[in-house]
Amino acid sequence: MKIRALLLAAFCTVSFVSQAGEISEPVISAAHESVQPAFAHLLPNVPGKKVVGLLVTYAPGMTSKSHRHGNAFVVAYVLSGSIRSQLEDGSSRVYHAGESWSEPPGAHHVVSENASKTEPASLLAIFVVDENQKELVTYDKP
Repeated sequence: MKIRALLLAAFCTVSFVSQAGEISEPVISAAHESVQPAFAHLLPNVPGKKVVGLLVTYAPGMTSKSHRHGNAFVVAYVLSGSIRSQLEDGSSRVYHAGESWSEPPGAHHVVSENASKTEPASLLAIFVVDENQKELVTYDKP
């Protein structure tokens, strides 16, 4: 399991570096989290769809605002640290490095945060979306 996590982390690093020349600015960088593009590929066996990966990093104690991912199917894989996650109508759970969860299209993600006040955490968010979808994260209005 640890080898698989290390291989995935290495793949994410290589994928991000290979696209760094194309997209060097973070998608989101706020007081909440930092989101960097990792990869984007059309799915030739699923016409009209693409898979997109985003590297999400949290400083100790940081949180994301409540949000949705439109019609995307999302898989989140914890690369380092511990992430607390909760979907609306679900229970809160802490995921550790090497663990994952999925979010169905239209899910309302009400809690996403670094579970540690002292250690950073990161995850790879993998989206399966329509190939023309641009906005991957829509934050709730205050």
